[in-house]
Amino acid sequence: MSAAGARNEAAGLMDAMYRHQRHIYDASRKFYLLGRDELIAGLAPPEGGSILEIGCGTGRNLIKIAQAYPGRACHGLDVSMEMLVTARQSVARAGLSDRIDLRQADATSFDPRALFGKAGFDRIVISYALSMIPPWQAVAAQALRQLAPGGSLHIVDFGDQAGLPAPFKAVLMRWLKLFHVTPRTGLAVVLEDIARAEGGGCRSTSVPLFRGYAVQAVVERPSA
Repeated sequence: MSAAGARNEAAGLMDAMYRHQRHIYDASRKFYLLGRDELIAGLAPPEGGSILEIGCGTGRNLIKIAQAYPGRACHGLDVSMEMLVTARQSVARAGLSDRIDLRQADATSFDPRALFGKAGFDRIVISYALSMIPPWQAVAAQALRQLAPGGSLHIVDFGDQAGLPAPFKAVLMRWLKLFHVTPRTGLAVVLEDIARAEGGGCRSTSVPLFRGYAVQAVVERPSA
């Protein structure tokens, strides 16, 4: 299958999944997409900096980011047009349409200049999206390439649940499978490999959250 075909297939799958779910997405996900607000609190973007969220969904995170960090330009991309419809509505209701720019794109191959007129971003966020994207390693590598010097990639997603009771873990895994979600248990190792391959002193750190329910990772690109 061609790259365009794969992109269209992914967009179709996501649109079908979220055509109705998007209306209740934020209300339902707040109970189990843990660690998102902690990620936002730790972004610390520079004054006048730029922030991109890959897989921005309903725009929930970008709205909170824009409110937490005035004076920073915020951008979001998602492969699902259905989710972007909801995101644009939410952004408009929050009065942030002039601060948040939303575009449809494939996270594995997006061009920041073509989409947003930018060469790179000071902060890139990926929140609970890698676990839904089959070529997730390519997404992480593409995100790192789009960081400006001194920028950082911030990721939160489902972890290995190593510290959770086995019955809870089994139920959680069955539940996630219903939504085409696969925890990326090798995330830390993959990010270290990507940072090493990128060279130039890129550094990756990963921390389990909530007894392994989630994992938060940061990959930093040096200033020079």
